[in-house]
Amino acid sequence: MENEQDLLRDLSQKQDDELMLRPQYLNQYIGQTDVKEMLSVYIQAALKRGESLDHILLYGGPGLGKTTLAQIIANELGVNIKITSGPAIEKTGDLAALLTTLKQGDVLFIDEIHRLPRFVEEILYSAMEDYVLDIVLDKDNASRSIRIELPPFTLIGATTRFGDLSHPLRERFGAVLRLSYYSQEEIAMIVRRTSSVYGNEIEEEAVLELAKRSRGTPRIANRLFRRVRDFAEIMSDSVVTYKITELALSKLGIDNRGLDHADYMYLRGIIDRFNGGPVGVESLASTIGEEPGTIEEVYEPFLLQEGYIKRTPRGRVATELAYQVLGKKYYKGLLDT
Repeated sequence: MENEQDLLRDLSQKQDDELMLRPQYLNQYIGQTDVKEMLSVYIQAALKRGESLDHILLYGGPGLGKTTLAQIIANELGVNIKITSGPAIEKTGDLAALLTTLKQGDVLFIDEIHRLPRFVEEILYSAMEDYVLDIVLDKDNASRSIRIELPPFTLIGATTRFGDLSHPLRERFGAVLRLSYYSQEEIAMIVRRTSSVYGNEIEEEAVLELAKRSRGTPRIANRLFRRVRDFAEIMSDSVVTYKITELALSKLGIDNRGLDHADYMYLRGIIDRFNGGPVGVESLASTIGEEPGTIEEVYEPFLLQEGYIKRTPRGRVATELAYQVLGKKYYKGLLDT
């Protein structure tokens, strides 16, 4: 019983920490300048007209702040938000239960919206367009349709796989916004804010080192800061120094390029097992023991952005930079195979 209470306290503390780290309004949100400017205009116009905000689709890599932006939008509008995910909505009743509890102007946020079951997605169309829910009930080989009127609401969908969304669903969003990876300067600002929230003194060199190794992703920056903070707690009275930062990140297996063990395993898989490529994602996934979806959503965006790999019609290919990182000789012309 005591262990269970300790676990609950730890979970509660973690949730409180996450809430503290999340900005609450657009003027507190660091980065994504273009997205913020567009959202500010949309929100102000909706408030001025006294209407619900148009449905919004946010897409981009994991950890870039899609959930945080959805909560900020609700705060800026002064309405409630309900949060769920595509896989959690397994049947039409699940969707109906969510939509019928919304009040006028409220926000429904669906993360991983590309994973909605197709039959649920089709029910969502009329809810988004006409604010009605048409449900077909089957009983004793007879079916009848029930129409439920809904108050105007705002659906915010988030996805890491924009291409997996059906065309009809994409077309029903009034605004489609892409979140980009953050610059090192923006990540440095986030690290400084995080250290301030936690009450840790941090050296500027440590800030820059964390920013350099965070793959342009706020979620990773905050996760790494918490681990470095643990080392600082024990070794330097909670002061996050450059020396401690380097030590902690080294222990975590993250090099000064931001690459970790999984990245090296991925690159070695292409170069050692498939002679640098091209190789399909399914073959690569089975070789390194990882899910294809995880490879496409988690590993590849950063490796593509930094120029370690290229995607070709025939598959993934390692670049000269990848060979350099692994200390292997690169033969010209491999990318043209």
